[in-house]
Formats: sequence, structure tokens, C-alpha cells
Amino acid sequence: MKNTLWKALGILILVYVFAMTMLVPLGPGLLEFQDVNQVIESTREGRAVPEFQVIGFGTHWDQLPDSLQVFVQSKGQLAALEVIRVDDATHATVGLTLPYSLPAKSWNVLTNHPVDGTLLLENGLFLSDRFIDAKATWPAPSFIEHSSQLGLHFPYQPRIVETIRNLMLHVPLWFTMFLLMGIGFVASIKQLSNPRNQRDDDRAVASVQVGIWFGVLGLLTGSLWARFTWGAWWVDDPQLNGALVTVLVYSGYMVLRQAVDDERLRARLAAAYNLFAFVILVILLMVLPRFSESLHPGKGGNPGFNSYDLDSALRAVFYPAVIGWMLLGTWMYLVTLRMKRVNRQIELLP
Repeated sequence: MKNTLWKALGILILVYVFAMTMLVPLGPGLLEFQDVNQVIESTREGRAVPEFQVIGFGTHWDQLPDSLQVFVQSKGQLAALEVIRVDDATHATVGLTLPYSLPAKSWNVLTNHPVDGTLLLENGLFLSDRFIDAKATWPAPSFIEHSSQLGLHFPYQPRIVETIRNLMLHVPLWFTMFLLMGIGFVASIKQLSNPRNQRDDDRAVASVQVGIWFGVLGLLTGSLWARFTWGAWWVDDPQLNGALVTVLVYSGYMVLRQAVDDERLRARLAAAYNLFAFVILVILLMVLPRFSESLHPGKGGNPGFNSYDLDSALRAVFYPAVIGWMLLGTWMYLVTLRMKRVNRQIELLP
């Protein structure tokens, strides 16, 4: 009964994860602050000013259009721009009502709206036709940060956008691989301490067999994610290269087992190799990337999905996803282990 309960729980968790991953909408964000290379008449300034268009993603600016505010920010200076008109839910025309003398060339763009809250586009505006004076200052406008009034939604992240949903697949797959390879590591230690115990050898090979599949799926989902966020299926990155090498090293474990006929010798050699493979796994995926530059989130100073951008909506799906995939991986491991033992008993039959 207990075995059935945890398996059913794993299935229910994964059904919940897939449903939430596909159905929860993505929150609003800013895509671009675009110079349209025209001038427009500013009512506030009483003169023609450069025309810009702010482009949002999933925004609702057509609701309460008069409440939309646009600001630019740089080096502690904040300036309010004039919203000429709201074109639709995701486009608004803005007049660049900034003085000729500015403290910096690069500016962040912020929008305030009662429905979408405060949105930020880092370095969204770059001006090269103004006089740069680091001491230039002006009175700060009134700015009150708004909170989003939308329901449950995943956070908008630049460049990642909708592919943030892959977080529920890619990362838990690697966590599950770590779990399975850890089981194999412990089994191999026991095998070396007691070479006559065939059960530990069965546990080691079953965990590695299932773990390799999760590693391959992790590589495929990671490659797909890289294609949409980095523009290439594969890049020369220590985290990605280490993941590939790790899967190849564990594939070598399976090749080794096929190359040795003597059962006891095979078990000892495979156990020693498995210890080596797990150490390589830890070094290549957990240690080395932290001391090298990496495009991969969470490595080389590149922020990952931590307290900075893993919000409550993502946590409500991500953590169950980790548990669900680990339960599924454990189930697959136990089924594989049971099949090996059944096959061994069949071989012993007269």
C-alpha cells in the first residue's frame, strides 16, 4: 500500500506540474524602447522632441491609458518622459523630453501602470547625441512604485521570455540524475567493501542506466533552451561541456560492463569506475563552472533562478517539479532493479 501511495503521489505531482507549466500565463515586461527617427510635438515642453515608442510584452496599457507613466533612470537621476498616446495594450508613443546636458549615455527605462505595476528595461535607452556632464542634475519627479494587480503569473525575464517554462523540465532532470548517480555511488562503495554481494552491483548498474536517460534528456532540454535564448543549439561553455562529458563518462561505465565477461571482476571494475565517474560529475557540474566564466545561469557570476528572479509563482511549480521528477526517477530505478533480479533468477533456472 505504501509503495502504491508514493508512486501515485509522484504521478499527481507531475500532472500538476505539467498543467501549471502550460496554463499559467507569463507576466508583463518591457521588450524595447525604440527610436522611430521622427519628432513629435510635446504639449508639456511646447516644442518638437524626438519620438520614441515603448514596446511591452503582455502589458495592459489600453486599460486606464491615462495612468501610464514612463521614466528613465541613470546614476541616481530619474526623469519623467511625456506619454503622447497609448497606441494599444503593448505600444505607447513617448516624447524624449530630456535636456541636452545629461549625466550619462545609458539609461534604464521604467513604466508605471496600475494593472501591470512597475516594469524595468535595463539599459533600454542609449543617447550619443547629448552633452555628457557627470555633474548634471535636476529635481526628481514624483515616483511611486506600483505592484502588479494581475493574478498568478510567471515572471517576465528578458531573452528567456516564454521559455522560462523549461525550468520545470531542465533543472529537475539534472537533480534527478544527481540523485540516481548518488545511489549508484553508495552502492559501488558497498560493492567494493563486500565483493560477494551481487545486489549492490545490481543497484549500481540500475541507477546508472536510468540516470543516463535523465542526463540525455537534460542535455536535449538544455540545447533547446540555448537555441531560443542564445541563438545556437550548443555553445563553448564550461557548464554545457561538463554536462556532455559527464554523460559520456557514465556511458563508458556501461561499455566497460559489456567488455568484461567474468562476473566478479566486472562488478569490481565497474564499482571502481563508478566512484571515479561520480567524482567527475561533481567536479564538472558543481565545482569547475563556479570558477570560470559561463553563460549558464547561476555560474560565473551570471545570476540564476534564485531569490533575485525565482518568484512565488515559479516556486509553486518548480519545487513540486523537482520532487515529482525525483519520485519518477526512483520508480524507474526500482523497476529496472527488479527486472535485473528477475532476469538473474531466470538464468539460474535449470
